[in-house]
Amino acid sequence: MASTRYTVDDVMTKTVVTVTPDTEFKEIADAMERWKVTAVPVVDEGGSVVGVVSEADLLPKEEFHERPPGMIDQMRRLGDTAKAGSVRAGELMTGPAVTIEPGASLPRAARLMAGRRIKRLPVVDADGRLKGIVSRADLLKIFLRPDDDLAAEIRHEVVDRLFPNSRRDVKVGVTGGVVLLTGRVPDSALIPVAARLAQSVEGVVGVECRLEGPESA
Repeated sequence: MASTRYTVDDVMTKTVVTVTPDTEFKEIADAMERWKVTAVPVVDEGGSVVGVVSEADLLPKEEFHERPPGMIDQMRRLGDTAKAGSVRAGELMTGPAVTIEPGASLPRAARLMAGRRIKRLPVVDADGRLKGIVSRADLLKIFLRPDDDLAAEIRHEVVDRLFPNSRRDVKVGVTGGVVLLTGRVPDSALIPVAARLAQSVEGVVGVECRLEGPESA
């Protein structure tokens, strides 16, 4: 039993602003401003992602603009102080880039972002070529699914399959992404299973399960 599984390909941004390793600092900053993005993938001549330049990679240039880094700063922040003196994407970027494939699940993408403490992931094919980019905001799009769609999927994928002979006795309501299951079912052992499966449907915010087992004789 499996509900619809959305992948990174379903939510990612497919038109991506990119730069090359030779793109200069000012061009990178201009691209970020023009397209209202906070990071750009760096791609080589073959379209493969070799790194990412983010606002954080550019900021050391401003931080040390008036005051060159001292010895302590150079020792403690080797990466930042090196970037302060860099002028091209290949020197400024963070690499190798952390990437993900289009067919990856949304939970996997979320775990990867959380574990690596990054806000976005370039999406690449099996050859490493850029196909899109997925951000934290993109992952949240799944929670914009209409309540009626969620209710229909839960009824078809959960209720109809778990309780084929008593499905009409089960009511499925969804409000603001929160599912309410009510009614009576013939097997009490399946109640927590129904709640768990409903919660696993992409876009569900929470589940309130009020299902009851068979009446006592």
